[in-house]
Amino acid sequence: MAPPKSAPKSAERGAQVRFPPPLVFVGFVLVGLALQYAVAPISLPLDRWVTVAAGILISLAGLSLIVLAHKRFTQTGQNPVPWTPSPELVLEGPYRFTRNPMYLGITLIQVGIGLAVNNFWICLLAAPALLVVHFIAVLPEERYLAAKFGENYKAYRAKVRRYL
Repeated sequence: MAPPKSAPKSAERGAQVRFPPPLVFVGFVLVGLALQYAVAPISLPLDRWVTVAAGILISLAGLSLIVLAHKRFTQTGQNPVPWTPSPELVLEGPYRFTRNPMYLGITLIQVGIGLAVNNFWICLLAAPALLVVHFIAVLPEERYLAAKFGENYKAYRAKVRRYL
């Protein structure tokens, strides 16, 4: 008996992103935890309720960015996973203000976690985490979108900042 036939796969590929960007942030949070307990604790000299409240607010802001961006993707029938093809540019919602709201959002979540647990290492490592994601995901995504959407993406890139 022959195996069942699967639906034909599209020959189009998405951006050449080979590692899930959220795992980069998880890795840097874990490094921050290790540094806090194994090397030298760095805490903020603020009242505990201030750091917890700030951490929660910043994390919620980051989560909101991610949810709104994900919603825009699903409303247009797209998959937000960076290595899947993009049938159209998403230019609404948070994409009106930043070209990378999901990466900005997860960076804010990392900073918020660091503040909430009073581990400044985690906060400090948010920038290197975003830098790694910049090279492994953002630049390949930008090359893909520029090649696929040409002048439309070039105009969008000229109008909207990459992060902030």
